[in-house]
Amino acid sequence: MTSAVEREQQWDRNLKVLPFVLLALATVVCVVTFPVMGPVTVTTRIVFGALVAATAVWIWRWMYVYGSPHPVGYIGRTLLAAALTMLHPLSCIFAWIGFLDAFDSFRGRWRWVAMAATALIMATGQVGGPPPYDEWWQGALLPVLFVVNFGLASLMGRYSIHLDAVSQERAETITRLESALAENARLQGQLLARSRESGVRDERERLAREIHDTIAQSLAGVVAQLQATEGSADAQDVRRRVARATEMARGALVEARRSLQDLSPAELSTGCLTDALSALVTTWRTDHGVDVSFVVVGESRSLHSEVEATLLRITQEALANVAKHASARRVGVTLTFDEAEVILDVRDDGTGFDPTGPRRDSAFGLGVMRDRAERLAGTFTVEADPGTGTAVSARIPALARGAA
Repeated sequence: MTSAVEREQQWDRNLKVLPFVLLALATVVCVVTFPVMGPVTVTTRIVFGALVAATAVWIWRWMYVYGSPHPVGYIGRTLLAAALTMLHPLSCIFAWIGFLDAFDSFRGRWRWVAMAATALIMATGQVGGPPPYDEWWQGALLPVLFVVNFGLASLMGRYSIHLDAVSQERAETITRLESALAENARLQGQLLARSRESGVRDERERLAREIHDTIAQSLAGVVAQLQATEGSADAQDVRRRVARATEMARGALVEARRSLQDLSPAELSTGCLTDALSALVTTWRTDHGVDVSFVVVGESRSLHSEVEATLLRITQEALANVAKHASARRVGVTLTFDEAEVILDVRDDGTGFDPTGPRRDSAFGLGVMRDRAERLAGTFTVEADPGTGTAVSARIPALARGAA
């Protein structure tokens, strides 16, 4: 399949050959028809042959030596075509070439002057030669044929201008499209790079949250259990706390492995969210000796794994903050299943704090809980006052298990 450049080159080669083809055709026709025109002198034949040779040399010079259409070349060829038509009317066959390259040889109104000259030569040959005429109709037909030839040539010329304009517009459109595609490719590359950076950043934040919510809390529990054995005279209590510290350390190890593998929390691997929260509340009550209740409102159902993991982590962090800062006597955990969302509330009657006051140690934990909720298009709110306790609430869309 030839390209546009190859087609254009082939067209240029054809245009250089076409004048010679038309000249040869007109010469053959004229030579054959000379006898029917009446007596033709030897001088006329010699002059005709000389003009044909001069025309061929002129065309060769301007087509192959100069290599491009030029007003001088066009004018000289048109004058030679007119002279040949004067000697034999059918030489106008060759004169037709003037319609083809007038627009390439001239600019502006001179294009139409060149086409008018060619149209006059064509009309002269079509009525049988230049005046005077033997028949009246020849003189009457000459201007009519001139108008017809010039009109058709003008129509072709205007259509050629239109095609050139369309071609130029398409070329400019293609250039703009190529620029737009290049810009789009550049922007896409930037987006991919930023997406990779965002993915790396999100993964780092995820690991940080996982470590804070699981491993760090478990290790803090291990330290608390071991510190409680210091100075204790009750050997059974020491064994119980050491066993609990060992169990929490093992749990931290399991969570570390699962976090690296991006798996669900261990508590959700064998049960649903309500079972995991119930077990968490029971364990927390045993570890801290605080009265804590867990209530489920609405019909419990399975949720998307990320939703369940997020709610479990928020509950773990909220209870860890209660243990560290609240000095609470009662804690309530409520999980509400709504049609469109699931709501988690954790309330305590502890010391509370001023949310607008200076940053406290639990600020990182509150930020982590908020980030977890907002990551799933949810909301996270904190209500607290000094001396009246604290309430945190997370509302997350209730995506069903298996939803995208």
